[in-house]
Amino acid sequence: MSSTPRVDYQTDPSQYKHWKLKFEGPVATLAADFDENGGLRPGYKLKLNSYDLGVDIELNDALNRIRFEHPEVRTVVVTSLKDKVFCSGANIFMLGVSSHAWKVNFCKFTNETRNGFEDSSKYSGLKFLAAVNGACAGGGYELALACDEIILVDDRNSAVSLPEVPLLGVLPGTGGLTRVTDKRHVRHDLADIFCTTTEGVRGQKAKDWRLVDDIAKPAAFAAKVQERALQLAAQSDRPAVATNPKGVTLTPLQRTVEADALRYGHVAVAIDRARRVATLTVQAPQGAQPADVAAIEAAGAAWYPLALARELDDAILMMRTNEPDIGLWLIKTEGEAAAVLAMDAVLQQHAGHWLVRETTGLLRRALSRLDVSSRSLYALIEPGSCFAGSFLELALACDRSYMLALPDDAARAPTITVDEANFGRYPMATGESRLARRFYGEQPALDAVRARIGQPLDADAAFALGLVTSNPDDIDWADETRIAIEERVAMSPDALTGMEANLRFNGQENMFTRIFGRLTAWQNWIFQRPNAVGEKGALKVYGKGDKAAFDWNRI
Repeated sequence: MSSTPRVDYQTDPSQYKHWKLKFEGPVATLAADFDENGGLRPGYKLKLNSYDLGVDIELNDALNRIRFEHPEVRTVVVTSLKDKVFCSGANIFMLGVSSHAWKVNFCKFTNETRNGFEDSSKYSGLKFLAAVNGACAGGGYELALACDEIILVDDRNSAVSLPEVPLLGVLPGTGGLTRVTDKRHVRHDLADIFCTTTEGVRGQKAKDWRLVDDIAKPAAFAAKVQERALQLAAQSDRPAVATNPKGVTLTPLQRTVEADALRYGHVAVAIDRARRVATLTVQAPQGAQPADVAAIEAAGAAWYPLALARELDDAILMMRTNEPDIGLWLIKTEGEAAAVLAMDAVLQQHAGHWLVRETTGLLRRALSRLDVSSRSLYALIEPGSCFAGSFLELALACDRSYMLALPDDAARAPTITVDEANFGRYPMATGESRLARRFYGEQPALDAVRARIGQPLDADAAFALGLVTSNPDDIDWADETRIAIEERVAMSPDALTGMEANLRFNGQENMFTRIFGRLTAWQNWIFQRPNAVGEKGALKVYGKGDKAAFDWNRI
């Protein structure tokens, strides 16, 4: 187990230290009021609405509360309760005292949370409006950039800025460079100026440069924000307030944390520290399941797909942050494939219902979180497995999959089953399905798989279609999987992280892949360079009155 205190990603509004939620019909206001003494770790104060991982854990929870507990909300206004400060970004002193791994994982989770804004806007009709009512710097501006639109108060003082390069010797850590260009289409030369100055851009100039969508004088700011929030709400297809849909309370997860295990209702993680391996097992639904929307709503947070999505998401986060030495995750499933396929049929039948749509979204984001986790992933398909439909996505997300062949024991032989869910219900960050990624979008291979939809495929059939990596029989199974595991954990974790990220995202590129790939890779490198984190590096001397000492060699 990691020697540092365990991080828990579960919280609820009664425990929030940093965010205030308010609901008014179709508009929710998510207001930043960060407790400067409420940092997740000791050694820094969250002044000027600067944030750490604890702030983003609350933000992630608040977003899920809005998604599930308040289906009537169509627009989320993100603003600040602090005078003349929207958000000054990631807390620099926190970054200065944090390990490299902590900084990288912090940036990854922050990225995923902000990407979740855009995911909900695209797939669920939940719109986001940043009401920037004060200074907005670094990660604060990146938070605003994740919203659909930005309104900046025009008070001759408030500005937006990305000062990381000139001030800290690092890059904006949560997509700022990419969103400025890919999303807001700020001209390259103007973006260059913007990202190399510390004072930022304010007022009409910020609007002219496309850094914000609109500006408003202080006296008119609140009215402008409300007007635009309602206009965005009118564009949403979330339930109308008049229909008064009942939300689903996200009750606390039933989770047991042990020294070498995590146990949930449908997910279990067993950790083998000697081998540096974890086994993550997902259990299929059991017994009769709700089939109509009334029964689904009545089940609430206990509805199997929603419970599974929450548990899987939490398990991934807990393992990523708290178990950095466990480099290989073995993915297994247990249960009846028919039960998984029946779940998929219900999700498809009621895809337009708000709760089903939000649950599918949470599953999509959890699977995407698995894709970008810097861990090796192997699927083990054994007797009793149920890698079918949505569960097959777990195997398709893996770097390799091993499927036991039992040609002389058809009753015990594991099978996999493809269904329509595998052709785009859970797209990767690239926007493509994992099947399309696997086969580079080549139509003959995809057509061959589609022709076998709904048919249980044994190891030989799955191997012939290219759906699994290896199909050893029972004589070779134990040795082949053991050797594969031992070889993997003996390799350099740094090299594996880089290799896996490149191989997993082999298809089309978009804004999200550039944020997680190109930008993150550069930041990862810069975070280790003396110019940033050396004794006289910019990140280390920030706030101490000393000047950074740079190595002027270009690398």
